[in-house]
Amino acid sequence: MAFGSRAAGKHRGSSRLSRKTAGYAGIAALATTGVVGSLAAPAFAADNSNNHSTSDNALGAVVVSEDLAGDIEDQAASQQRAAEHAAAKAQAEADAKQRAAEAKRLAEAKAKAEREAAERAAREEERKRLNTFVSPLDGSYVSTQYKAGGGMWSSGSHTGIDFHAASGSTVRAVGVGVVVEAGWGGAYGNNVVIKHNDGTYTQYGHMSSLSVSVGQQVTPGQQIGLSGSTGNSSGPHLHFEARTGADYGSDIDPIAYLRSHGVSL
Repeated sequence: MAFGSRAAGKHRGSSRLSRKTAGYAGIAALATTGVVGSLAAPAFAADNSNNHSTSDNALGAVVVSEDLAGDIEDQAASQQRAAEHAAAKAQAEADAKQRAAEAKRLAEAKAKAEREAAERAAREEERKRLNTFVSPLDGSYVSTQYKAGGGMWSSGSHTGIDFHAASGSTVRAVGVGVVVEAGWGGAYGNNVVIKHNDGTYTQYGHMSSLSVSVGQQVTPGQQIGLSGSTGNSSGPHLHFEARTGADYGSDIDPIAYLRSHGVSL
């Protein structure tokens, strides 16, 4: 007959797609139950009597399961590579931050060292400046020597030196010190007496005006007044004395005193 039944044992085998689908189903079942035999059951339940077909389909399921395992391994490897890349990137960023922090620390340390060196140099320069002595009149010369004789001086000799100066010339402190006298000094006229750090004193006489007061700190070269001819004076000049004490009679050679402090006359 035209609609006769198929011959026994002539069943059509499952297609490759069917086998692969069955394989995936089997893997899923294996993951759920842990039973290997369930891999083939959903896909090949149509004909349990044909052992050859069952074996063939089971083999296909194993092949598909191997493909799936490969896919899983590839995915795991890809994820591992991504994780390693992310870790390497994070480490690189951490290393970069550490290098930047170290560079900043070194830069700050260098700046601090340079700043401290500059401060030390400035302090040293200031110390040198304060320890430096200058002439009481810039560009002048000695017109009357120390211990010169004559009736003009009550002691019979000159207790200081006279610097040539026109009236109104700037008179300067020869070194750092404190003003211990500023005002009228009898025969000295308007005068200033300064006590210096080494315990010596200097006196400036016959000035026309004063610009410092008692107790004031002065530095080398600072203006203390203007030259003149006040007191016992024959004309405008500056009388300059160096002393070991504040009182009259403790005078020492002013030229030797200034030269011992580095002033050339």
